[in-house]
Amino acid sequence: MEARPAGLSEMKHVWYVTFEIPRSGTLVRQRRSRSTLTFETEDEAKNFARTKFNEGLIVTAGTIIPHLPRRALASDRIPSWLEEGQHADRNEQETSEQDKTGGSQP
Repeated sequence: MEARPAGLSEMKHVWYVTFEIPRSGTLVRQRRSRSTLTFETEDEAKNFARTKFNEGLIVTAGTIIPHLPRRALASDRIPSWLEEGQHADRNEQETSEQDKTGGSQP
């Protein structure tokens, strides 16, 4: 069995989320620092991006090369990306609740 360095995972990370690290309040105008984390699934990436976006940070995201289809989401596209799929999830949840209460019976 081949030894692997600690911290390396066999799972492939396909998505990345980059976010701006807030400044410490200094008056000197410096380049803004950023941090990037990688994720195995788009849902994991979205959940993390949503948290950072809701904190008021500038967020970008996308797929890691060579994953296809390639997606790169600029900060102005993040809100619509976070909304993708939420409407379908809400409709499924409402349908499920109606089924439980008998609201969809003929």
